[in-house]
Amino acid sequence: MTSQRDERVAVIRGIGTCLPPRSVDNTELSRTLDTGDAWIRSRTGIAARRRVAPGTSTGDLAVAAGAAALRSAGMVRPGTVIVATSTPDHRLPSTAPAVATRLGLDGAAAFDLNAVCAGFVYAVSYASAMIRAGAGDILVIGADTYSTIVDPLDRGTAVIFGDGAGAILLTAGRADEPGAVIATHLGSDGAGLPHVLIEAGGSRCPVAPHDTPRAARHLAMNGRHVYLQAVRRMTESSLEVLRRARWKPEELHAVVAHQANERIVDAVAERLELPASLMVKYIRDVGNTAVASIPLALADATKRTAAPPSSPALATAFGGGFSWGSIAFTWPDVHPEEAPPAS
Repeated sequence: MTSQRDERVAVIRGIGTCLPPRSVDNTELSRTLDTGDAWIRSRTGIAARRRVAPGTSTGDLAVAAGAAALRSAGMVRPGTVIVATSTPDHRLPSTAPAVATRLGLDGAAAFDLNAVCAGFVYAVSYASAMIRAGAGDILVIGADTYSTIVDPLDRGTAVIFGDGAGAILLTAGRADEPGAVIATHLGSDGAGLPHVLIEAGGSRCPVAPHDTPRAARHLAMNGRHVYLQAVRRMTESSLEVLRRARWKPEELHAVVAHQANERIVDAVAERLELPASLMVKYIRDVGNTAVASIPLALADATKRTAAPPSSPALATAFGGGFSWGSIAFTWPDVHPEEAPPAS
């Protein structure tokens, strides 16, 4: 009989990141929005956010982060590439095949996954299941350029979101190794659709250049409702994935929550009865990077040795849809690589 120790699981072997060089601080935003640095910091914990230059796409960031993850792992040819994003380069085809080709991975299976800000957790969960079922190495990339969909005049969204990409390389390994994915949990509630929405652009409401309202072409978000749902769903999902991993909250050494808002991260810690020091935070200078926020925060925390290798850790996220999910994993023992955007 196979023990849990010998069970085949997905293991994080490499981490790569890419952030655009341009930083937009709160003072710059206050020139065009009815807001200021103190207001933004008090409500979000954000001081600045990164923005792509004109002509730089989500795929460009994904390629750079993916290449960095491959360098981090010392490996070159995963058989599958998953790009989690809600800002693809085109409505069709998927961004992932072009990313795979630009990485020199012609012939690899490649597809996009859209669960909004929960997309990276979804992608890792499915990659983990594929590896448990016998698949080979999988490159999971989370990349978003929300500056392309946010109304720059909307104080409710323009101050929050930034652009970026993060990636991990997953390979088969054992549950007692550093970086092992032990358990996952996913969920959704379609009743939340109106609360995080770009109304126009799909088959239900195609864009008509002359009569589509400006607001329908940009991200709209009901901040208060999203806040309450994010705290509730991430807390519930975290507890469920801990149950599946047979861990207790007090055994955790680090929690990498979606960097939606510093107050949300703090509220989840309070609900889980965890010390604030266990919550990884990487929002101050990059903003809410949507699907990229967890791999970016994980990379930063790994560089700082936020937890000992192999110690119990948790990642949890919430996104539009509504969608949410959590991953119980052992802290990886890797050296993250950073990269500038690919051209």
